[in-house]
Amino acid sequence: MSAIEASHCKRILGLARQAIATALAGKPVSGIDTSSGSDGLLDERLACFVTLESEGRLRGCIGSLQPNRRLAEEIVHNAIQAALHDPRFLPLSPDEPVRIQVSVLSPLEPLAFASEAELLEQLRPGRDGLLISQGIAQSTFLPDVWRHFGAPQAFLQALKQKGGMRLEETDASTLRAWRYTTRCCEEASEKPVGC
Repeated sequence: MSAIEASHCKRILGLARQAIATALAGKPVSGIDTSSGSDGLLDERLACFVTLESEGRLRGCIGSLQPNRRLAEEIVHNAIQAALHDPRFLPLSPDEPVRIQVSVLSPLEPLAFASEAELLEQLRPGRDGLLISQGIAQSTFLPDVWRHFGAPQAFLQALKQKGGMRLEETDASTLRAWRYTTRCCEEASEKPVGC
């Protein structure tokens, strides 16, 4: 996937920040201008994740793996969900400084493998996001998460643990996997949502 132009990143990040500020102020998000202007990317049906960091630590991350609506609407929805409804965190407060990252996903690519070793051989560390499922359990890591793991095996083990799956090597017939790449826009520093 090609990189997102800086001017488009400015609009994408501004939209995410405006959505969070509007929701925290208790105002209707229907008033947010989600028109694309010169950025046709915002009109495309694309999946995305919005990640919030505060004091260098994860503060919220919510997204979609399949495109459900226009990217502009997806950004607004996921930004609000990450700020107020990520079940791992308390809702964001208006004066809490955060850094926002928006990751736009490529379509999911199914991976064929007969063993976990074959799955691991197909992964591209630092480049691939990975979605795995086993029965009703499902879990994903964005490509950026690779920085926390030294090897594909550790990445996969942590992803299985996140999804509540068995950590021992799994019968490949019960595990399904898809990879994807992302194009990211991220703010340079943390600042309160109202800024």
